Amino acid sequence: MSELRQPEADLQAPVQAQGPVEAQVFGAAGEEAASPSSSSSPVAPSFSAYAESLPQEALTVLMADLVAFLLLKYRTKEPICKAEMLNMVLGDHRDHFPLVFSQACECMQLVFGVDVKEVDPRECTYVLVPTLGLTCDAVLSDGQSMPKPGLLVLLLGLILLEDDFVAPEEEVWVALSVMGVCARREHCIYGEPRELLTKVWVQEGYLEYRQVPHCDPARYEFLWGPRAHAEASKWQVLEHLPRVNTLDPRSFPSLCAEGVSDEEEGA
Repeated sequence: MSELRQPEADLQAPVQAQGPVEAQVFGAAGEEAASPSSSSSPVAPSFSAYAESLPQEALTVLMADLVAFLLLKYRTKEPICKAEMLNMVLGDHRDHFPLVFSQACECMQLVFGVDVKEVDPRECTYVLVPTLGLTCDAVLSDGQSMPKPGLLVLLLGLILLEDDFVAPEEEVWVALSVMGVCARREHCIYGEPRELLTKVWVQEGYLEYRQVPHCDPARYEFLWGPRAHAEASKWQVLEHLPRVNTLDPRSFPSLCAEGVSDEEEGA
């Protein structure tokens, strides 16, 4: 799986730890603020003036608060408007809305697999929908569940990079470990990843998990399942994959962990 590991050098660029968990994302978030990626997020202006006028620590807190607020709206399937975000989250820092909103949207898409789409430009109203229209989060049964389409889209993309669209299990875990997603290690967003990949998404039809014949010891591999073929196109998934590889994904889980904690406290 050489293609999977190709971006690893960029993903493993050093991230300075500055104390608390949220401080670990300051450097990466600051780089994004100074040089935002060309994305499909609803707001993408030049942010240099905003980034210089407010400490990065404060921007990170605002982004985490907005992510938590967007997650709440996603669970309740409610639309959201700019005025609501300004009043409920930004408060006295409303001048920094373009930067904070853009980064929160990027976090929602890359980590949680949730797109923030504008539906009324005049009223600045948005809806939150799963990336690529996947329905694996159609029902979030308990109040603590986190959206997981982001990891699913990434995994579907990794499978497409393999010969014959078949990904050996051991190489999948090598690729995901770069993002801090490891088998049998509880993840703050995705839960127990191995159970999610080999049981939940297999039962839901998004993945096929099969034993490689004539192997001793036993080896397994992942393929797209019938539901993935029905809901997503290979081209759409491959278009999404490079966006994940251009960022240091270790920054976002720390940011989102803070947002999730805030959300749970407010529940």
